[in-house]
Amino acid sequence: METLLGISIALTAGLFMSRVVKPFKLPAVTGYLVTGILIGPYCLGLLGIKGLGFTSVHEVADLSILNDIALGFIAFAIGDEFRLSQLKKTGKQATIIGIFQAVFTTLLVDAALIGLHYILGEEKFPLSVAIILGAIASATAPAATLMVVRQYKAKGKLTSLLLPIVALDDAVGLIIFAVSFGIARTLVSGEVNIYSIIVDPIAEIVISLVFGAIIGWFLSFAEKYFKSNSKRQALVVTAIIFAVAISKIKFNIGPVHIGFSPLLVCMMLGTIFCNVCDFSAELMEKTDKWTAPLFILFFVLSGAELDFSVFTDLSIVGIGILYIITRSLGKYFGASISAKMVDCEPKIKKYLGITLLPQAGVALGMSITAMSIGDQGIIIRNIVLFGVLIYELFGPTMTKIALMKAGEISPKVEKPRVAPDKDRRGE
Repeated sequence: METLLGISIALTAGLFMSRVVKPFKLPAVTGYLVTGILIGPYCLGLLGIKGLGFTSVHEVADLSILNDIALGFIAFAIGDEFRLSQLKKTGKQATIIGIFQAVFTTLLVDAALIGLHYILGEEKFPLSVAIILGAIASATAPAATLMVVRQYKAKGKLTSLLLPIVALDDAVGLIIFAVSFGIARTLVSGEVNIYSIIVDPIAEIVISLVFGAIIGWFLSFAEKYFKSNSKRQALVVTAIIFAVAISKIKFNIGPVHIGFSPLLVCMMLGTIFCNVCDFSAELMEKTDKWTAPLFILFFVLSGAELDFSVFTDLSIVGIGILYIITRSLGKYFGASISAKMVDCEPKIKKYLGITLLPQAGVALGMSITAMSIGDQGIIIRNIVLFGVLIYELFGPTMTKIALMKAGEISPKVEKPRVAPDKDRRGE
């Protein structure tokens, strides 16, 4: 009962908050995040009143399966941006920009934080922490970006480039993180492990893409045996949940650690499905409508997970501010420079980097992995939490503003009210 009550409270509060933030012209996703913070265990939850919010972190964690499923649907939707007809127009540009801005951001954050390491010393700010934070900085939040694009029905060349770049950004980020984490772990333990630095990340990406492609092909094949749209949609939902479930499996083959990236698996599932299935566009549209409540829950729960206690440690705040500034500069100038390299329009050079600022799930997942190296991992986790808190609250709004400035969000035109016809019976 408590689980169902938590879901209903999160949905109801999120929906009402989206109305509250509307007069301030804030994206609905910001309202959902604020809702999560308010009803979370670090705000109203502290009162310990059931039905008013989540009274503990465990209550939020019990609903984490919904977050996993939501991320699967988000990645699946982003796969729709990799239709071959679209890639012929923007594929080269998206690939170059996606890789360059991610690497550029990592190098810039690494440079700043490694410099801080030499100023403060190994004891106060370990080198391994600086290296891992630089890698985590490359990741962008696909969920927040996708929600803003959908809410405001953004269309144009910038939007067409944005979603493939966000998807590619996370793939590149996983590689950078795996290599950086392997180096950092070597610095901590003193043992060099070539598998964790090179083989494991490559294996994870290749296996995830292959597995996603296989499920996507089977889904496209199976859809032909159903004529009802409701059954076809049910099959899509089943395939995504199955992909998320299987992506949780991890095992070893000799010294090589085999794991899957749920984001890459579901993204490739969506890519193959959209390019192979003749009626995929209609099913994608129906699936988008079905998943609206799931996405609201995802952002409310994400807000509930944000821990404001990170503000009590001044050293975390100071390093977090440096991390946020250098990552923002890296994203902006990395996107701008690479957009010039591939001859993009001026508006893309100017505004693309701003739309890449949101950061959440992927970065938090990386920070959890980093915690395996001990006390230094806890430092990383807190700094990333600080950054995610700021980026998730302000990132969606910045994305909206950038898309509006680029002319890809059309302002809503209020329809004039038509006065009712007068009763002419007495005339």
